[in-house]
Amino acid sequence: MVTSLNVQDSGFDQDFDKFLAARRESDGDVSDVVRAILKDVQSRGDAALFDYGKQFDNIDLSAKTLRVSEQEIAQAKSYCTPEILGALKLAATRIDSFHRRHIPQDDEYTDAAGVTLTARWTAVSAAGIYVPGGKAAYPSSVLMNAIPAKCAGVERIVMVVPAPGGHLSPLVLAAADLAGITEIYKVGGAQAVAALAYGTETINPVDVITGPGNAYVAAAKREVFGMVGIDMIAGPSEILVVADGLNNPRWIAMDLLSQAEHDEMAQSILITDDAAFAQATCDAVDEHLAKLPRADIARKSWQDHGAVILVDNLDAAIPLINKLAPEHLELALENPREYAQNITNAGAIFLGRYTPEAVGDYVAGPNHVLPTGRSARFSSGLSVLNFMKRNTLIECTRDSLAEIGPAAITLAEEEGLQAHARSIGVRITNKE
Repeated sequence: MVTSLNVQDSGFDQDFDKFLAARRESDGDVSDVVRAILKDVQSRGDAALFDYGKQFDNIDLSAKTLRVSEQEIAQAKSYCTPEILGALKLAATRIDSFHRRHIPQDDEYTDAAGVTLTARWTAVSAAGIYVPGGKAAYPSSVLMNAIPAKCAGVERIVMVVPAPGGHLSPLVLAAADLAGITEIYKVGGAQAVAALAYGTETINPVDVITGPGNAYVAAAKREVFGMVGIDMIAGPSEILVVADGLNNPRWIAMDLLSQAEHDEMAQSILITDDAAFAQATCDAVDEHLAKLPRADIARKSWQDHGAVILVDNLDAAIPLINKLAPEHLELALENPREYAQNITNAGAIFLGRYTPEAVGDYVAGPNHVLPTGRSARFSSGLSVLNFMKRNTLIECTRDSLAEIGPAAITLAEEEGLQAHARSIGVRITNKE
């Protein structure tokens, strides 16, 4: 049943904290299984991938068929209508335009002491993109992961995607082609993450792995972090809608269901200061569920994890929002931009009554790979920065070293590191 909270209730703080602490990750610890798969792929390479492909995806793979061929990509594109290809192109163009604006610039200056300092940004050499292939196909996820990597300057982008029964979504392959990905492999799950991290006879390893997946994929990314970089550990999707009573309850209800239909563990929350509007929205949810194709999934998500929180006024919702730190935050209000100034924790914020979260999933431009599970308190959505690293360069002259070196010698000696101190001192005194 949908959780109902009211700030006027005497036990609200305790009930809210309990709701906040509830975990929605898949039941069971999969770490042991994942570690075994990672170790197996690291040891047996391609042979392990072929065995897991047969076991989990009912597909017979070989060194010749593991990689998606140019012919398969061309055939997939032929199955796509001009309308869907046009929509993908529009999305790709907007995603590219947004992410290119956030490529960091190098910075170099010579300070007052005469030391030249530089911060230099470079792209990683290779990135691995994981694309889900389970309950639904997500060509938008291909674009959202691959395009920032392209913008960052990554030379080699590898995509892995499960192919249950040998089937690959034509839209996913079309999106990959549009994003410029030519290296695609028919492998999913923890074994795909292992192949990207460690490499096999056919798949060369990468430097960074991004993209969402199930509990096994998330656990595998957690295990290989350090061997490679990762974007984040993604959990079930979530949306928080803050709405006043001037909204159409049917619109807001559909916004809540737009995340609930992802999977049973997704979470949709409504915060409002209007009790009648809250009830009308809940009634509209039930009406929509009678017609949605994925109603069974959305209904379980809404009933098991959904919530309606009633506040005295919408300003009182701000601390609640920042504690929830939602992946997606809709502000369906009269002055959303002003209201948003007080929001510090959210993956992406959608302003106004005509900005549904779903537009951000596809064509708005900013990335839809966002922090979940309250991790927006300390992390951000996917961007070009996930595919780049910063080097610092330091250049001293004889005179500048003589100016700042003595302080470094003092600190090194205080820490008991005499070789540190002397490596500076011999240059200042020119004595061994």
